Amino acid sequence: MARCLSFTGSADFLYRSFFSYSGLRSVKTDLHDGTTMHCWVPKSHKQSKPNLLLVHGFGANAMWQYGELLRHMMPRFNIYVPDLLFFGESTTERPERSEAFQAQCVMALMEAHGVRKMSLVGISYGGFVGYSMAAQFPEAVEKVVLCCTGVCLEEKDLKDGLFEVADVDEAANILMPQTPAKLRELMKFAFVKPVKAVPSCFLSDYIDVFCTDHVAQKRELIQALIKDRQLSKIPKLEQPTLIIWGEQDKIFPLELGHRLKRHVGDNAKLEIIKNAGHAMNIEKPREFAKHLKSFLVGSSSSRHKSLFWGSP
Repeated sequence: MARCLSFTGSADFLYRSFFSYSGLRSVKTDLHDGTTMHCWVPKSHKQSKPNLLLVHGFGANAMWQYGELLRHMMPRFNIYVPDLLFFGESTTERPERSEAFQAQCVMALMEAHGVRKMSLVGISYGGFVGYSMAAQFPEAVEKVVLCCTGVCLEEKDLKDGLFEVADVDEAANILMPQTPAKLRELMKFAFVKPVKAVPSCFLSDYIDVFCTDHVAQKRELIQALIKDRQLSKIPKLEQPTLIIWGEQDKIFPLELGHRLKRHVGDNAKLEIIKNAGHAMNIEKPREFAKHLKSFLVGSSSSRHKSLFWGSP
């Protein structure tokens, strides 16, 4: 049977070209403990700019998740976009699978690039890692943005029916689809209005590119998130924190956004994007960017903002 042209591979090539054109370069860093981290880093680091770390979630790679955001952020920040362990080109021989270990590796990566202070954005699983970074390294992380990330979930929430899946194995089968049918199911969970009638060959192509590497290790990452997780064990953040949530998120329901806001307390602000699901950064990119601009630019004057960002 003839295979479709690899749309996913072609799109990935275009994203790589776009990242390079935007002023980033692809770098691998050996952390000397059996761990290698890949990251997109500035071709020219500007001391006058603050640093911004963009941490991806499950699904397509970091380039696909943050590509639309680059044009908004590159004029204002030194941008760093890593691959988390077992995604893209980042790997480890060590057995740890917790978000705390992922956070330590990302921090070691940033230090290897001479970055001591940064703000960060974490989407979904990337938010778990970003939260852990902010808790472990409060002197390094200045502001935190957490997007549709169920940091405050508890293991008992699965049994209590908070999620549409019954157990961790079912969740892993959806988050790492191995068949077109499972990928269609993931799309229904992630988007309010998923694209319909996508040919199976395109879905199979996507799976081949993004969902077949390190499947066992990624399952272990999901299991490590859930096992024995209790709200009472989750530290509270000291940094200013923006929480952004899709109103109709079916993967991490909005209740977890409210729970996260209550847990962090007065340091946190919750913004809810209407008519958006878990993939709100893709469904509503302009609203997503608007909230990030407002929070990360902070107290800059309107004239100064317009110089960098242009009209809203």
